[in-house]
Amino acid sequence: MIRFLLLSILLTLVARMFWKMIDGAIEGYTGQPRGRGSAGVPAKGVRMVQDPVCGTFVVPAAALSISEPAGPVYFCSAACRDRYRGRPSTSSGRPERVEGRTA
Repeated sequence: MIRFLLLSILLTLVARMFWKMIDGAIEGYTGQPRGRGSAGVPAKGVRMVQDPVCGTFVVPAAALSISEPAGPVYFCSAACRDRYRGRPSTSSGRPERVEGRTA
């Protein structure tokens, strides 16, 4: 009974290693990531922008944004966007830099 259990565990591990090797070869050949783990990773060459509040880098297509006269500003979360909106303005009409954590 124990031999059967150990043999089945060994065969399962060997089959999994074989499948990972085949999957890696397909990924290397096509250049496209495969599997569930790569869903949130942007493709190579995608331009990322920095959240002005917390410093997190985000993909513009997946980020929250607001329009400013200088162009759109992108945020990682609604909390950062709201904190940016609530910042005080200077007498020159330009907003002050928001203090936040660094990345």
